[in-house]
Amino acid sequence: MDYKKLRIDTSTVTRNMSDLNAPTENIYETVAILAKRANQIGLEIKEELDNKIDEFATPTDNLEEVFENREQIELAKFYEHLPKPTLIATHEMLNDQIYFRNPSKELKPE
Repeated sequence: MDYKKLRIDTSTVTRNMSDLNAPTENIYETVAILAKRANQIGLEIKEELDNKIDEFATPTDNLEEVFENREQIELAKFYEHLPKPTLIATHEMLNDQIYFRNPSKELKPE
């Protein structure tokens, strides 16, 4: 997913707890869901970055090439400016873009 296009504010924003609490009616459950989703997003971003970095790997790198590779520098700057995974997860939660379920709350057939 292209997280740069989401236009998520990268600075700290005060959130209304009742907005975050609304889907689960339990703030602790909401925090657990956000944490799990943020971990998933972080892993997706890391995997994407690792794949792009692998494209630059050459067996004969010398020190001068490493310091002068503009494409790698631009790639690093791009990923540095992405919103943090927790901000992305919070944005998704507030916009009902996260699917979650709690098996202990689901009705069991008798």
